[in-house]
Amino acid sequence: MGTSNSRIKNEAQYEALLDKGYSKEKSARIANTPDAGVKGGKAGDYEGRTKSDLYTQAKKVGIEGRSKMSKAELINALRNN
Repeated sequence: MGTSNSRIKNEAQYEALLDKGYSKEKSARIANTPDAGVKGGKAGDYEGRTKSDLYTQAKKVGIEGRSKMSKAELINALRNN
């Protein structure tokens, strides 16, 4: 498939997300996050972060309904996105 869009930071992740059925916009948002494609076996220490930090991360990856989510819901959404 491949795209010539040089604004995509992690092309392989972008293509994989498209193959899973994500929209081009959402795939690009996720693939362009600073830690796109970084693997570590752990989603991150979300519990130690503030709700505001979690909201900002949720916004970066395009989680809808984030403004009405509690901290626990944001953590769940980030881990399962």
